[in-house]
Amino acid sequence: MGSKNKLKRFKENETFSNVFQPKRHELIESEFALKGQWAKSVFKNDHPIVLELGCGRGEYSVEMARKYPKKNFIGVDIKGARFWRGAKTALEDEIRNVAFLRTQIELIDFAFAPNEVDEIWITFPDPQIKYKRTKHRMTNIEFLKRYRQILKPDGIVNLKTDSEFMHGYTLGLLHGAGHEVLYANHNVYHQEGSPEDVTAIQTYYESQYLEHNKPITYIRFKIK
Repeated sequence: MGSKNKLKRFKENETFSNVFQPKRHELIESEFALKGQWAKSVFKNDHPIVLELGCGRGEYSVEMARKYPKKNFIGVDIKGARFWRGAKTALEDEIRNVAFLRTQIELIDFAFAPNEVDEIWITFPDPQIKYKRTKHRMTNIEFLKRYRQILKPDGIVNLKTDSEFMHGYTLGLLHGAGHEVLYANHNVYHQEGSPEDVTAIQTYYESQYLEHNKPITYIRFKIK
């Protein structure tokens, strides 16, 4: 994507009613205005809140919102030029139960209050295979602590990935720490009884992986 196109998307994001872009210091140094108020102030209802962390183009968040109108969805990513497409589609199609937050995932507990989130989806994250990159893996111990802070006591986390490494790493960590694994599958599209919400919606890249017969793995778990 060219720099002019990125700049255009950044400018357009600023006009979108469903996009929120707090500065880093706004989150860390002061109480973010929407923290604890997302359902009331943004969605104007009391429906469950579901986050997609690292939402990329935002198509997964948009399609989940379309499929589950009684839930509120928030796509979170630092790359606003990417989720511009999802935000624009949601406005064009008048899908009011989805919004987008531009911030780093490590600041997620500054953007949401304790017990504010019902469910988290992590879709196709970078597995960060090199050892020195472990601090960036989105299911490492530190990230799980942040998720635990904002999730309700019975809140659920979903990991969907094409990386066997990420799948195995996460399963090992969850079992080792005593977290509750509700469901795990190494090839979710070739298993009878796979959760319908996992297979009914695909990202752009996911459809590409499936065309090349690449297995898609999935874990659903609770953080103790």
